[in-house]
Amino acid sequence: MKHVLGAVCGASVLLAVPAMAETTLTIATVNNGDMIRMQGLTGEFTKKNPDITVKWVTLEENVLRQRVTTDIATKGGQFDVLTIGTYEVPIWAKKGWLVPLANLGADYDVADLLPKIKDSVSADGKLYAAPFYGESSMVMYRTDLFEKAGLKMPENPTWDFVVDAAKKLTDKSAGTYGICLRGKAGWGENMAFLSAMANSYGARWFDEKWEPQFNTPEWKATLTTYVNLMKEAGPPGASSNGFNENLALFNAGKCAMWIDATVAASFVTNPKDSKVADKVGFALAPNTGLGKNANWLWAWNLAIPAGSKKTEAAEKFIAWESWPRLFGQRPAGFKWIPAGLC
Repeated sequence: MKHVLGAVCGASVLLAVPAMAETTLTIATVNNGDMIRMQGLTGEFTKKNPDITVKWVTLEENVLRQRVTTDIATKGGQFDVLTIGTYEVPIWAKKGWLVPLANLGADYDVADLLPKIKDSVSADGKLYAAPFYGESSMVMYRTDLFEKAGLKMPENPTWDFVVDAAKKLTDKSAGTYGICLRGKAGWGENMAFLSAMANSYGARWFDEKWEPQFNTPEWKATLTTYVNLMKEAGPPGASSNGFNENLALFNAGKCAMWIDATVAASFVTNPKDSKVADKVGFALAPNTGLGKNANWLWAWNLAIPAGSKKTEAAEKFIAWESWPRLFGQRPAGFKWIPAGLC
């Protein structure tokens, strides 16, 4: 009888302990390598926050933009955290579609962000998205192929040099192409590259009266150079290639040059990812002598849509996912710079 009472008392104690409430965060993100890395570390976050589970929805960039824009505009509440770019943040913030990030904790030093990146994800002095990484664009090239061809990549190459080198370095019989460029249609795919390229040619989308400028000599020169490069020195099926496809081609040794995001540097120089990791050089994005290189400034960021009912948990995750949190605290006096801009 004594043992039975003990068991019953023990059971009553167990029943008296309330179950821990669980919050599930649904996070929409783009299918690039750095976001995949972040997903691989999710267990570290849930270990420290056992009351929160994380569900990832990983999408190709064009699909991500469509799904996220539709959901946030209707306040559908399908996602609790969004991966969005610097273009959308201030526009969506002013529409009331995003939650200001006011509770990221003392360890998150907003003042430590690069000023241009911070400004691009803020509105009316408030931070509305946390940058995961920032990037520009550059030329990545095969040093061995350049040496074999007797070519030397300038630190600040012109488009004329790039065009000439791409033709000389193309060896279709060996499956090596002079240059890889974004050809996949999309706002963040080929138009990201073409807009930066056009700027280096002195072209612009509109004039001061908002009249389209696509019939100007500058745009004609941009598009002619781009199309001819793709046809004469690019890989087959280039119209289907975006960042991920060109990254795979370059790492397989199929591209003598690749002009794209600086964040790719960590992949093309990693022996685990790239067959040519020890044969990669870097140069500034090309120019036409106008003092403008084919650069862009971009950041992928995490934000909370106004339709989410899990703001507190979402802010915990966003504060955790920042680079200093994921990869160790920075030494005293060290200014944290997003990986893509290093």
